[in-house]
Amino acid sequence: MAARLGSLLALLVAWQIAAHFANPRLLPSPLAVLDAIRVQVGSGALLAALAVTIARVVAAFVLAMAVGSALGYAMGRRAWLDQWFDAPVVVLLNLPALVIIVLAYIWIGLNEVAAIGAVALNKLPNAVVTLREGARTLDVGLDEMAAVFGFSKWKRFRHVILPQLAPFFAAATRSGLSLVWKIVLVVELLGRPNGVGFEIGSAFQLFDVATLLAYALPFTALMLIVESTLVQPFERHVSRWRPRPARA
Repeated sequence: MAARLGSLLALLVAWQIAAHFANPRLLPSPLAVLDAIRVQVGSGALLAALAVTIARVVAAFVLAMAVGSALGYAMGRRAWLDQWFDAPVVVLLNLPALVIIVLAYIWIGLNEVAAIGAVALNKLPNAVVTLREGARTLDVGLDEMAAVFGFSKWKRFRHVILPQLAPFFAAATRSGLSLVWKIVLVVELLGRPNGVGFEIGSAFQLFDVATLLAYALPFTALMLIVESTLVQPFERHVSRWRPRPARA
């Protein structure tokens, strides 16, 4: 934590130094951005935009993780499913996010279904690939032990399979969440009338860098808070049974 705070402080100092020599319209100082944040919070626009964007992030993330985890697990356990879905997953992994977003808006319309669906579709292959690899590494010996003891399907999944998949689920959560954060902003920039991405686009059109940063930095700070207080502790918890490498 101390190292992270130190690096952020160093970045803030570097920003202040660069702003001192730069054109204030191109690179406003930290105090100027802080004042812009105060104005946006006072008007209620910043908090409203953050709330809308967070709702979209949560909806797209939950949808992608639910479908992607189930499909990835099934592909890892069934060779014929893996053969059927491998090519589409590879295509989605390599298809630019912008193409998916634009096609979703064209085919479905400029609405929330298209926005959330496009974000979820961009995240989906990440979850599929990660959980598929996890399913492939499941210990066959533990499956045989569960069969000998007469475990039901649910009990086997709960006590044998799920603990082995948990680290892979945590990894998919961490990488996928960082991806969803970014793509939601693009979706809002291109086709939604609200949210942080929309406000950043509006500030860009006015060449208002201070307001642009006033929306981008609180969103980034929120992402760091979620990463530090939720994602990292969850990842450590589900991986606690694994031996840690010795430090040099």
